[in-house]
Amino acid sequence: MNAHRFAFACIAALALAACATTRLPERNPLAQWRPSPNHNPRGAVAIVVHQTEMESAQAALVTLQTRNSTGRVSAHYLIGDDGVLYQLVDESERAWHAGSSRWGGVADLNSATIGIELDNDGVEPFSDAQIATLLRLLDDITSRLDIPRRLVIGHGDIAPTRKRDPSALFPWQRLAEAGFGMWPRANPAPAPVGFDPWVAMRLIGYDLRDPEAALRAFHRHYRGNEESQWLPGDAEILHDLQTQLMELPASPTP
Repeated sequence: MNAHRFAFACIAALALAACATTRLPERNPLAQWRPSPNHNPRGAVAIVVHQTEMESAQAALVTLQTRNSTGRVSAHYLIGDDGVLYQLVDESERAWHAGSSRWGGVADLNSATIGIELDNDGVEPFSDAQIATLLRLLDDITSRLDIPRRLVIGHGDIAPTRKRDPSALFPWQRLAEAGFGMWPRANPAPAPVGFDPWVAMRLIGYDLRDPEAALRAFHRHYRGNEESQWLPGDAEILHDLQTQLMELPASPTP
């Protein structure tokens, strides 16, 4: 085989391989196919922040890249305590980070979110370098994928009966000051007579099937503690968050 024939054979083989891996549209055999150009890829609509609860980023990488004793898990990104950023899963793919969870009535959050793991053992503060990298990453992801910046939430928020991460030490207020997630405004007004804090929690997104667990998650995120009973000031915070949501402009169509 001369050089020209060999080159042609290589090109043909590559073309066949590309055709074999190209994903064709899924067509229901029960229906007549009448394709419409009015569509776009389904993508993530929120970002979930986790903590690894391991001794190092390298140990977490091993867990996120292999099968382990508690089953296979992954995340799209991992940020080391030193601020180094690792990507493990393409953003267009479904990482296994959310597990059994729910937010705003959506249950399959692995399919609807980007997962970011933070190298943290669960009891230590989050480093400035790590949070700085997280803020840059959030700015990048929300801008490119058109994810609402308020929809940055914690693993413990979406799975309150199972998870407590990130811990009460996580600086949600710092994220909100940079434009990510939600946070009550300074000196919120008193809640009006008849205000129902449970309705506000559901509006925010919390799953209330276990109210005590949901309340702990709310306190972890917004009060920096793990209390499972209502606290003074909770109603004012929830009323302010509810008001912020009600003031948001209507989502564009589509």
